[in-house]
Amino acid sequence: MKDEKEKQKHVRLVLVSSPFEGHLNPMIQLAETLKSKDFLITIAQSTKLNSPNSSDHLQFDFLPIEDKLSDEDMSSSHKTGIVLLLNENCKAPFQDCLSKLIQQDEIVCIIYDEISYFAEAAAYNLKIPSILFCTTNAFRLRAEGHLPLPDPMSHEPAPEHPILRVKELPISNFGPIQSFFKLLSNAMNIGSSKAIICNTMTCLEDSSLTQFQKQSQVPIFAIGPLHRRVPLFLSTPCCFLEEDKSCITWLDKQTINSVIYISTGSIVTNSEKDIAEMAWGLANSRQPFLWVIRPGSIEALPEGFVESVGERGCIVKWAPQREVLGHEAVGGFWSHCGWNSILESICEGVPLLCRPGFGDQKVTARFVSEVWRVGLQLDTKMERGEIDKAVKRLMEFKLKAELEIKEGGSSYNALNDLAKFISSF
Repeated sequence: MKDEKEKQKHVRLVLVSSPFEGHLNPMIQLAETLKSKDFLITIAQSTKLNSPNSSDHLQFDFLPIEDKLSDEDMSSSHKTGIVLLLNENCKAPFQDCLSKLIQQDEIVCIIYDEISYFAEAAAYNLKIPSILFCTTNAFRLRAEGHLPLPDPMSHEPAPEHPILRVKELPISNFGPIQSFFKLLSNAMNIGSSKAIICNTMTCLEDSSLTQFQKQSQVPIFAIGPLHRRVPLFLSTPCCFLEEDKSCITWLDKQTINSVIYISTGSIVTNSEKDIAEMAWGLANSRQPFLWVIRPGSIEALPEGFVESVGERGCIVKWAPQREVLGHEAVGGFWSHCGWNSILESICEGVPLLCRPGFGDQKVTARFVSEVWRVGLQLDTKMERGEIDKAVKRLMEFKLKAELEIKEGGSSYNALNDLAKFISSF
């Protein structure tokens, strides 16, 4: 037993992230989690696009990958195209880096983000076991059979996925639909990978995990929610905007469960008309609110709005979201339904008001409102009267999620099983 433990302490894992905030943060949390199991961790990341600050994470080694992106590439709004280009550009440099690294240290496994699938090919060529990491919900949409698309705004049940309506198929707004399906197909092809890690809970996504397992033919380890495995005081999130912690002081002055927190994530944008309807809907609800408005995401708030809400509203450029959602004053979360935000909200027992942006966010919003029933969905066009009523209804309930990371829970057991599985390579 002692020999096995000593061997495990020298097992090095290479984790390959995707350079987007919603993917980087769970990968860092996974790294922290696996380090707690005595694995040595190296995090591989592209050199130019949204690289994490290694000085914030001294407990890990970092492996830079030359991504060959031009300034024009990085400024493109065609996010799907950027991901496809990254996978094309990074495969050879990553394999070269790995070849040098394995001469210095034993690498027993490559764990890669599903949209950084270039890592699987490199691992296969070097005969290193690989594991795919899913940073989104466990619902999987097969890429084939969906072109041409039916009416994208149809309320009819989606083909092969009756839980969804056609309008909720996880289609991307960031580039041609053909590029999105190419990315989806590549990401879902697990290739030679030995297993799949999911940042989710069995109690939340049991049926989706069961279906995913049938499709995959390799073990699936549902070890989420990962953010709860890293204590808040030890957590250093990968934020590309500075968090404004003055909002916590403002929250301290509010009544318990009275505040609605609004954040549409790091990518989603809203039209000027939508922002106006959101603003006046919030004003008319008379509900205290904390609103995150990213620089450049809107042109301006409606004239007279700030004056009309006064101290009842707090507007910041970016917020410490985990701390906000854990604050006793917060009673609801208006969210774009990014998977990390959903897990953070559910784990704090904060009900959701869903306004999804694109891709898997639309699927998640449907599950929040119709399957898990832990929130409401703004299902029609932005209209201040509907927003007013939805905000008021939202504040009437608060559902606490069952946490599974405690000893004996399914996520607790899955993490132990994962550690044993990796150690068997």
